[in-house]
Amino acid sequence: MTLKLCSLFCAVAVISSVPAIAAESGGSTVVHVGHLLDVDSGAMLADQAVIIEHGRVTSVKPWSAAASTASKLVDWSGYTVVPGLMDMHTHIADEPESADPGAALRSTPARDAFIGAKNARDTLRAGFTTVRDVGVYRGFADIALRDAINAGYVPGPRMFVAGAYITIPGGGGEITGLPAGTVVPEEFRRGVSKGPDDVRKHVDVILDHGADLIKVIATGAVLTDGTEPGQSEYTEEEIHAAVTEAAKRGKFVAAHAHGAEGIKRAVRAGVRSIEHGSLIDDEGIALMKQHGTWLVADIYNGDYIDSVGRSEGWSAEKIRKNVETTQAQRDGFRKAVKAGVHIAFGTDAGVYPHGDNARQFAYMVRYGMTPLQAIRAATIDAARLLGKEKELGSIAPGKAADMVAVACDPLKDVECLRQVRSVMKAGETVSLD
Repeated sequence: MTLKLCSLFCAVAVISSVPAIAAESGGSTVVHVGHLLDVDSGAMLADQAVIIEHGRVTSVKPWSAAASTASKLVDWSGYTVVPGLMDMHTHIADEPESADPGAALRSTPARDAFIGAKNARDTLRAGFTTVRDVGVYRGFADIALRDAINAGYVPGPRMFVAGAYITIPGGGGEITGLPAGTVVPEEFRRGVSKGPDDVRKHVDVILDHGADLIKVIATGAVLTDGTEPGQSEYTEEEIHAAVTEAAKRGKFVAAHAHGAEGIKRAVRAGVRSIEHGSLIDDEGIALMKQHGTWLVADIYNGDYIDSVGRSEGWSAEKIRKNVETTQAQRDGFRKAVKAGVHIAFGTDAGVYPHGDNARQFAYMVRYGMTPLQAIRAATIDAARLLGKEKELGSIAPGKAADMVAVACDPLKDVECLRQVRSVMKAGETVSLD
């Protein structure tokens, strides 16, 4: 472990003396649920008992048939309960987006560790018990945060992380817009790659450091000055090199792709998911449907960028690109829903404040989904994207006991998922104080 990575991990570990998750006592726990949403069947089940042992659900049955010998009873009889929510596009372990393009360079590994710990806590408190964290500028910071959460040092969601961006020099995954002569340290350029051989080499480096997936920046980015979202940055051969190298280790590739051609290159190359998909065309939608490729589209984000970005003085280039992509992305999303493309919930949290992830549900409903489809996108369908549907995504025997309680019916008003009353991750109640 490098000195800088050690500094990052050790700084996170300091926070372990302030636990924010209350561990349950040994034995079984029974949760009395007023209404339980079975996302597998779509049914809303009344007056249920969820029995939990060792962090996993052992059975779900009517309350009247529940065993009375549990060590602990959790009374959620006044709530509607959904599976722990899952966000498949976050940036928890990074500096928040701001008008300063060099902010990440002026931070330190220790400061980033505390930022990541706060973001993780806020995300978990909002009911998101699992996330896919799809890239950091300071390479491998997300791996350290994931490991700190898994070790119990800090509270946070279950994390599947990308480690660093595979991006061309000066591309959408680089820090740009800096004063002339600024030297960007190598720890911020772990995955900068040009050509198939270089891509394969950096995929191996990132996976050797413990990443769970690979993130390829296939096109330019809205929030990276000097790049254009519609412009392809990698050839199909280069993206395929990342896919095949990752597959040797049993890992998937997520492709940041706004432009229509970049999307199609990535789908043909075999990526697991298209992130953003802002300028997707009908051919790209048909291709995604044919290949079973997932779409993870952050369709709330544009409103935040337009409002806060303007008020905080983000660059005119970023505001212009956001305007050019926001409605196009939403129109493409509606078409993809109608076509039956696999869709998982993903928000790009980190551009906007962590903990506000559930704001996107209403947008997904506005642009073509039913409330149940939107909730499934953030539960069982997100688990399928991860290849973890046997372990996560629904409240069912054998799965992690991840549950969220709300005081309303999200099938009638999906906005109520922003009003979380209680959260449980792996059978442990999360402190919301």
